[in-house]
Amino acid sequence: MTVDRLLPSEEAEDLLALTRDIADKELATRVDQHERDETYPEGLFATLGAAGLLGLPYPQEYGGGAQPYEVYLQVLEELAARWAAVAVATSVHGLACFPVATFGTDEQKQRWLPDMLGGDLVGGYSLSEPQAGSDAAALACRAERQGEHYRVTGTKAWITHGGRADFYALFVRTDAGSRGISCLLAPGQADGLSFGRPEEKMGLHAVPTTTANWDGALLDADRLLGAEGQGLQIAFSALDSGRLGIAACATGLAQAALDAAVAYANERTTFGRRIVDHQGLGFLLADMAAAVDSARATYLDAARRRDAGRPYSRQASVAKLVATDAAMKVTTDAVQVFGGYGYTRDFPVERYMREAKIMQIFEGTNQIQRLVISRGLAQRRED
Repeated sequence: MTVDRLLPSEEAEDLLALTRDIADKELATRVDQHERDETYPEGLFATLGAAGLLGLPYPQEYGGGAQPYEVYLQVLEELAARWAAVAVATSVHGLACFPVATFGTDEQKQRWLPDMLGGDLVGGYSLSEPQAGSDAAALACRAERQGEHYRVTGTKAWITHGGRADFYALFVRTDAGSRGISCLLAPGQADGLSFGRPEEKMGLHAVPTTTANWDGALLDADRLLGAEGQGLQIAFSALDSGRLGIAACATGLAQAALDAAVAYANERTTFGRRIVDHQGLGFLLADMAAAVDSARATYLDAARRRDAGRPYSRQASVAKLVATDAAMKVTTDAVQVFGGYGYTRDFPVERYMREAKIMQIFEGTNQIQRLVISRGLAQRRED
């Protein structure tokens, strides 16, 4: 079903129409095979980049689309409604571009951003570690300054596009204490960099998630983004935007599950009636629709605050929490609508349910989102 969207401009309407066309032709036709076979969609991200969909919220002077965040997120939602793994990887790519676009020098932006935003270089975000997931201040992977280089040693974990990306926004410890975290723009290949076997995940099978092992790799010192010790500021400001990306992806996934459930309920009959006409099931579908609409409204509110230059960190956490919890419930209910068939791989709703679970975990677990929200409320009372 095509979502009836309220878009800010005719240009945005054309962009969403282009996105739907690409998503229907390039994503919807390939998703089942790649997710089943756990194979990477070669060339797909180059196609998205050539269409301008990988750099939408970034400045035109560096090859971006200069689109409002509320438009960019709705593009992500359309992608996720066809293929969640691709939409998540697209969101992560945007997250990986953020440190360069926001904290990079003019020379760094001119050097790297055009290829990033045009899709010639696809990025990953390397913050988490085996013992430091949500606790970013506990990072142990180190970068020691040696003349005109940093020597990087340690292990990173849970990297979307790990081993496939052309660059990584890499967060490392350059000094003691929580303020000793810095951000480097790391190349996808380097002597001393190796990747673990892709994680055997519940869902999002087409895009790998891996560990990265840095064994004394040397990175040029001009790959430092921002100042030494500014890494946590960079990471947290990027994650505010990234959480909105995941909220949009979760909403698209939930919309796909709702559409599948509604279509099935209109076709399947029991006791001489379509199952959609049975009140118990009709009410379940109504609750699913309300959850999807609420998730969309929540992430759009946060995005519009971001576009207006207003604080939106708490709203981003609310959006991520609401949308991903909604996706988990809606996809679970979609399986219920299909009955026994929903538990088989003959229909996509079982995949939707598996994919929804991770969205409650990455970009900060939903427990962390509640912590961020509650701290924001406490701070507001103190002010």
